Amino acid sequence: MQSHFLIITGLSGAGKTQVVHTLEDFNFFCIDNLPATLIPKFAELCRQTSEEKVALVVDIRGGRFFNSLVEVLDEMEASGQKYELLFLTADDAALVRRYKETRRRHPLGAKTSLLSNIQQERELLEPIKMRATAIIDTSDITSAQLKNKVLEFVGETSASNKMGIVVRSFGFKHGLPLDSDLVLDVRFLPNPFYVEELRPLTGNDLPIQEFLLRHEQTNTYLRLEEQLLDYLVPQYINEGKAQLVISVGCTGGQHRSVFIANKLYEHLKSKGYNAEITHREISGK
Repeated sequence: MQSHFLIITGLSGAGKTQVVHTLEDFNFFCIDNLPATLIPKFAELCRQTSEEKVALVVDIRGGRFFNSLVEVLDEMEASGQKYELLFLTADDAALVRRYKETRRRHPLGAKTSLLSNIQQERELLEPIKMRATAIIDTSDITSAQLKNKVLEFVGETSASNKMGIVVRSFGFKHGLPLDSDLVLDVRFLPNPFYVEELRPLTGNDLPIQEFLLRHEQTNTYLRLEEQLLDYLVPQYINEGKAQLVISVGCTGGQHRSVFIANKLYEHLKSKGYNAEITHREISGK
């Protein structure tokens, strides 16, 4: 596992919160608004606990504590503590627009104009910016592009395989799963429930699979659904989605939905996606 001790700083409104959310999705231990003077002690604690992926946000909100950040970085370097410093910036127009949209007050206060606060903060942060390992300008990039830049910086280059995909079977008569992103209704397929010897079985059993595959609509549906997922999943990844929940439903959640969910799960795994399978109505069987 690659070790990271990452310090995130930069201009207020430049996207630090989004960076933290991205890193949390990739199992970073994140702390927001840590006083700069506590960084060395926290770094030592991380070494003692073997914490491998840590990200700290230290910025102007820390007030007088933030002023000691340069000295703290010097102290860490002198002691051999390795760190990376990610600096986020944006142009004045972008920052003013974001503050107007969120109606948040700038950390430097309301006694002067917003633009004056932004310019003052930019001057205060210049010595920190000069020490940055990487600088990301968020003025004209989307949230998904920022996420990709951050993941590239921390070495998570296989981000396309990290979006979690949950394929779940369920029965409509027991209610729709509330966390679904995509809901596939397979109640149009022939129902094994009406075949007496098949009724006690589930879609995990070979006789159910053979029954469903004997019907052309099953094969046609699987082919079309796999083509649809081949198109949709990369779009979700490019948009920066962290998890995709695909719920496949039939009437009772025992036969058709289980079989189709299994086949879609197998297809996604064959494409290299980070997928898992659950069967809500037969979880105890």
